[in-house]
Amino acid sequence: MGYSSLAACVADLEQHGHLVRIKEEVDPYLEMAAIHMRVFDAEGPALLFENVKRSEFPAVSNLFGTLDRSKFMFRDTLIHIKKLVDVKMDPSAVLKNPFQYIGSSAVALGALPWKKRSNAPILYGKTQISKLPQIVNWPMDGGAFVTMPQVYTEDVSLPGIMKANLGMYRIQLSGNDYIQDQEIGLHYQLHRGIGVHQQKANALGKPLKVSIFVGGPPSHPLSAVMPLPEGLSEMIFAGALGNRRFRYFYDDEGFCISADADFVITGTVYPNENKPEGPFGDHIGYYSLTHPFPLMRVHNVYHKKDPIWSFTVVGRPPQEDTSFGALIHEITGSAIPKEIAGLKAVHAVDPAGVHPLLFAIGRESYTPYQKVDRPQEILTIANQILGKNQLSLAKYLFITADEDNPDLDIHDISGYLGHVLERIDLTRDLHFHTNTTIDTLDYSGDGLNAGSKVVFAAAGSQKRTLATALPVHLNLPRPFNNAKLALPGILILDGAAFTSYEEEQAVLSAWCDAAKEVNFEGIPMLVIVDDAGFTAESINNFVWVTFTKSNPAFDIYGVRSFTKFKHWGCEGPVIIDARRKPHHAPDLIKDETVERHIDRLGAKGGSLHGII
Repeated sequence: MGYSSLAACVADLEQHGHLVRIKEEVDPYLEMAAIHMRVFDAEGPALLFENVKRSEFPAVSNLFGTLDRSKFMFRDTLIHIKKLVDVKMDPSAVLKNPFQYIGSSAVALGALPWKKRSNAPILYGKTQISKLPQIVNWPMDGGAFVTMPQVYTEDVSLPGIMKANLGMYRIQLSGNDYIQDQEIGLHYQLHRGIGVHQQKANALGKPLKVSIFVGGPPSHPLSAVMPLPEGLSEMIFAGALGNRRFRYFYDDEGFCISADADFVITGTVYPNENKPEGPFGDHIGYYSLTHPFPLMRVHNVYHKKDPIWSFTVVGRPPQEDTSFGALIHEITGSAIPKEIAGLKAVHAVDPAGVHPLLFAIGRESYTPYQKVDRPQEILTIANQILGKNQLSLAKYLFITADEDNPDLDIHDISGYLGHVLERIDLTRDLHFHTNTTIDTLDYSGDGLNAGSKVVFAAAGSQKRTLATALPVHLNLPRPFNNAKLALPGILILDGAAFTSYEEEQAVLSAWCDAAKEVNFEGIPMLVIVDDAGFTAESINNFVWVTFTKSNPAFDIYGVRSFTKFKHWGCEGPVIIDARRKPHHAPDLIKDETVERHIDRLGAKGGSLHGII
């Protein structure tokens, strides 16, 4: 099904029962986001907000809210897209199976971007930044943000659409020190596509032209977030996925314009010109705080006739970007393993905030002529994973050998962790990377982008049977003696509020010394938290608290720990201190007044009656 516009997609979804119109006036300040999250949690439909307070433009969200709806939108092209990605990863596949790729090759050839200005819908009119829906998702957000943008830039030394980058980087429209309607903020990391383009422009002393597309066919925003193979253009991918060539042209000022977008914001980023951006409620479950990021000077805001503003809500997973991730995995699930020899599967654990925690499965074939009961090849695979694109943002990587259980499900959090903890040798199999980089959004480290990583590697025979209930005679020393079992072999301990690393290291060292005589049979991991009841309540709570609130090199301890030849290990359980630290960013907390106010939409006669 090829959509020519976002409006055509909305009409198709509504016709098939996948979209609901909200006719009541809604406030873009917190209320639209609260409605979206309530409907997403109910696995409800896409939402068309017809009456946005203080804006003449309607808005749509939750388009990708379920995997089934996402697959419905691309029902005619998904099979071809999977084959094209597969070919890109392994070109020999075409030679081996030429007839298998006939239809897909035709799709690819028909997906080349089309330079077409005449009668472009986007040239219908112009508006101002302040007249767009000023959507604020969380109470502490620094202003209104664009949360579903497609940000287009070109390499100043290699101009043209075939070498361009289309990415999804958040845009701050208002607040802070931005001059209204003249300036907006861009948030991205310098190693991303747009960052590379900016660095080249800076080196040449040239401004970087930026075009921000909002709306358009749904294949466009999906292409902006796809981890595409090197050399595969996002615009080609958008054309193939949407069964409609990406239509574009350059305006009179030389900015690239998506002809099918609903809105296009153009502007320039000058070398080394920054302003404070944020705070922003982010996908890790906390606010990313205010930091200097590139300033964009606005030139024009184009819009088509009867445009629709597209947005999403970012917050602690699962959210709509969880479904985005599921669809991306559906399309490119086999791509990364083909790029790393010996890797069978890798999974960014969504409930842990995506980036902090990775599960992986690799092969062990270094010594096929003899059984070596320890990790070998998977350690080299782990290093490759931690150097690969977005995977490099991870703090915790658990990796195990495929040979030990070929049926192990990398998406089964409890089953996977149980398999690793049954086999890991804590004296040998923890490998730290200290003083390194972590996700910009992660404030568990000791500075912006700064922190540490650890690899838990397990291969070979089972070494222990994990406890499935609290041991009857477990007698833990104070002050960490209120224990709950979160998962087999994992105890959660309540701790007092964290003070400072100097004080807490002394406390934990004394506790570990006192715990030397405790029988920890079947319990290889302890996690210290602020609220053991909340953490142990669900697997999602456990992985979110444990792996977002800790910095491995600073927060991992062990009973009977030691350092030998620069290697750290422990004979007793490994301990992760996952309490809130003074330097951590605030949690995302909903506004209860707004939550009560949106109840009206679910009442009888409300647009969402029977849905929320």
